[in-house]
Amino acid sequence: MIITKTPFRLSFVGGGTDLRSYYKRDFGSVLSCSIDKYLYIMVRKQIGFVEFKYRINWSKVEFCNHIEKIKHPIVREALKLFKFDFPIEISTFSDIPANAGLGSSSAFAVGLVSALSSLQGKKLNKHEIASLAAHLEINILKRPVGKQDHFASSYGDMNIIKFYKNETVKVQPIKPKKELLKDLEDKLLLFYTSQQRDAAKILKNQNSPSHKQIVILDKMKSQVLSLKEVLNGKRNIKDFGIILKDSWILKKKISKSISSKKINDYFNLAMKAGAVGGKILGAGGGGFLLLYVDKINQKKVINALSKLHRVNFKFEKKGTILSYQE
Repeated sequence: MIITKTPFRLSFVGGGTDLRSYYKRDFGSVLSCSIDKYLYIMVRKQIGFVEFKYRINWSKVEFCNHIEKIKHPIVREALKLFKFDFPIEISTFSDIPANAGLGSSSAFAVGLVSALSSLQGKKLNKHEIASLAAHLEINILKRPVGKQDHFASSYGDMNIIKFYKNETVKVQPIKPKKELLKDLEDKLLLFYTSQQRDAAKILKNQNSPSHKQIVILDKMKSQVLSLKEVLNGKRNIKDFGIILKDSWILKKKISKSISSKKINDYFNLAMKAGAVGGKILGAGGGGFLLLYVDKINQKKVINALSKLHRVNFKFEKKGTILSYQE
């Protein structure tokens, strides 16, 4: 039996430039980090007599004798990709709801690739795990999603991730001073809006971006360097919140489906209560609201968003790991 532990991520700036439709024109770049909220995947080779060859436990419980009958798309295609032909059980558990903007499907793909490859005795590095997970979702399942989440969850920590025309991906670690990182961690608040959405549907209209959308994405990509300067201590830490806010304003211009009246109302309430800036994480449309708030105003912001569920978190450094093997 093998259990993998894969972190979710916070995407700060550059989201959307990791889509093939963008980086095929010019390189993409994002800045993100992983947090101490995890998705766990258990895979176990079934031994002895089994009534069904495949048992898949997720929001549903599936019993199948043929891979093609498996309804969970990532599980089905991963088993085919790794050429599994013996009885196997796969179960998943998560600290965070699916479709909430923290890269859940990509974290699942990363954790599953890591688990299945380990079950076969293969030792894949973090880059290979992320690349295979992205291949599953983007090339095999044809989902109109980007690559950033696979690499963020696989590598962990805080990174600038760059995407090139030839499909190569480079991960550049960001190493802020401990004091600055702790200060930032203390000033970021995360709220769940209870609105789940399908990121693929929202990203679909970016598959053939207009000139206007490309100009916006170019500006969003340029914010990666601005945020890097903040994290390297070359700019005031408060600029982190301002850049988040500017990124959110730009992001809403890409598509009407990215925001909603309810999301805008939550954001405006937070700003009136003293937040410096923030954004909806992921493709938009719901999920988690990330805010930068100075400590003096945090109680007011939390009270203003009392209808939302606050999630306490810390940054994490390990990325996907094998947490158990027997």
